[in-house]
Amino acid sequence: MTAEYFVVRGQVEKGDQRGRELGFPTANIALRDQDGQVGDGVWAGWAERADGTRIAAAVSVGRRPTYYGADGYRLVEAHLLDFTGDLYGEVLTVWLGSHLREQEAYPSSEALIVALDKDIADAAKWAADNPADDLPDPGDAEDGVVRRVGA
Repeated sequence: MTAEYFVVRGQVEKGDQRGRELGFPTANIALRDQDGQVGDGVWAGWAERADGTRIAAAVSVGRRPTYYGADGYRLVEAHLLDFTGDLYGEVLTVWLGSHLREQEAYPSSEALIVALDKDIADAAKWAADNPADDLPDPGDAEDGVVRRVGA
């Protein structure tokens, strides 16, 4: 039986570089759905590059409340585990497999970093138990549109 996932595809856009400044660079994909078909939160998942390489990821979906409150633009920010390199302009497909926690506003960047460290450890554990070879076909969809796939 195939597990159920949410999947989104889109071109990686340059953001405000805050993830990089915090030590957690992200690949940003703008969401067309600003109302939240998929609720905001942090997920464990996988990202697939244009060449077919799949990399485990800790993924934030939402408005970045620590810095923007409720006014931020809603996007997917995928931190690819054990990856270094430039993804700007590349099209990524991101599977959201396990909801780790809700998004929340932290009182400081330092408090956010502690949470991100835990998210990455949780995402790595989830990915080890849910190999990329078992991902369902993402199908075709417009960029920036989150869809449910699998079971």
